[in-house]
Amino acid sequence: MDHKPYSATSRILACQYHLKYVIKNSYQRLSTPSVANAVINILQTATATLRPRRNPFLSPRFAALQKSFISTETRTAIDKAVASAPVVLFMKGTPETPQCGFSRAAIQILGLQGVNPQKFTAFNVLEDEELRAGIKEYSDWPTVPQLYVGKEFVGGTDIMMSMHQDGTLAKLFEDKEVLVPADGEPAAQS
Repeated sequence: MDHKPYSATSRILACQYHLKYVIKNSYQRLSTPSVANAVINILQTATATLRPRRNPFLSPRFAALQKSFISTETRTAIDKAVASAPVVLFMKGTPETPQCGFSRAAIQILGLQGVNPQKFTAFNVLEDEELRAGIKEYSDWPTVPQLYVGKEFVGGTDIMMSMHQDGTLAKLFEDKEVLVPADGEPAAQS
């Protein structure tokens, strides 16, 4: 059976615990209580020294510095992608073969809403790691899929679901004229 070796910190903590027990139970053998306290203080100092410290660059003060700042090329490519159709979905996989449940749900919502396939395009973020990371910074939204309508960010699947349920997504698609025309209606000109 393989086992991981104990870290230096866990060994010191174990020694500290053991010494406290020995000191407590062998109090008479030590010359004075101050010696026992000194040993405990030394062990506590050693333990504190070995404990991992928080990285100061991960604090909220440095949040602005944490951004990876997508490259100009990636930003330009995302701008072009967002402008490539009235309805754009950045997703994992393709509309025919979504690679996650949230992407599948987003495609199903667009289908239920009746979005015109000629006014819709999707981009698979799994094909390009730079796109996958860049789209999250571009929209300041941490997850994929992401929906854009009329070059404006709408949200992820949770927002789409909420808007679908309360009717605001249907209204948005209607206002942007991206729905499949009903029988007898003239097709809207883009």
